[in-house]
Amino acid sequence: MVTCPECENSVVPAGPPVIGEIVECGECASELEILTLDPIRAALAPEIEEDWGE
Repeated sequence: MVTCPECENSVVPAGPPVIGEIVECGECASELEILTLDPIRAALAPEIEEDWGE
């Protein structure tokens, strides 16, 4: 279980968490990226940016 940094809601991953996995907060719909497993920590997932072919 992780805490959403936006709304402080508890978020439970669907299965065993994996570093880099994206989970969605059911309360505010923020996308969170799993950063560490012990302890489980998550942060807001970065927005996908277009690279414009660079």
